[in-house]
Amino acid sequence: MKPERVSAEAQRWSLDDKYLREEGAVYLSGIQALVRVTLDQRRMDQRRGLRTATLVCGYRGSPLGGLDVAFERAADIARAHEVRFVNGVNEELAATAVFGSQLASILPAPKYDGVLGMWYGKGPGVDRSGDIFKHANLAGVGKNGGVLALAGDDPSCKSSTIPSQSEPAFWAAGFPVLYPGSVQEVLDLGQAVPDEKVAMGRIDVQERHGGGFLSVKRTRKMTR
Repeated sequence: MKPERVSAEAQRWSLDDKYLREEGAVYLSGIQALVRVTLDQRRMDQRRGLRTATLVCGYRGSPLGGLDVAFERAADIARAHEVRFVNGVNEELAATAVFGSQLASILPAPKYDGVLGMWYGKGPGVDRSGDIFKHANLAGVGKNGGVLALAGDDPSCKSSTIPSQSEPAFWAAGFPVLYPGSVQEVLDLGQAVPDEKVAMGRIDVQERHGGGFLSVKRTRKMTR
């Protein structure tokens, strides 16, 4: 029996397309979309003539328990896009590290034009990080930087000892809140965060780890 011939179109597809393809359709889970947010931001900054980097730091735990694994699996791609992933010892130290990333621009001879930060944790982690959230938000973000805080809530108590809802805690810290209703919106809203130069509270995936086909496109050159 002769082996089936693989079409030229099929040969052009790769599992890395979900992170590298810049136009057309890609298939992503919600967790993978969060990884892609950091890569897309780097590409947009490059088109603006900026050299930026991203620090991702958080604490493992459902519903965002797979985010660390997703970054580790995409380590080579992340490294090529100046994305550094660090597992936090706990939520507070992770938030402190991300806060520190926004101070890079005030250091002498900074290596990058700006550093973006991404923090992630479960609902209880939001509660215990309130002090650093308030201080970080009061201090603001660095030049050409920005911070995105991701809270994985479990309001139905599916895999938690108590139900969680992080909006009130973020409001208390002065964080605006984003609540994507689809994987596509994870990308769209996630990319809007650093452009607006604010710490945009929350993208809440709430156990929604399903995937979907998304449209991706190059973003026009914008000035900050």
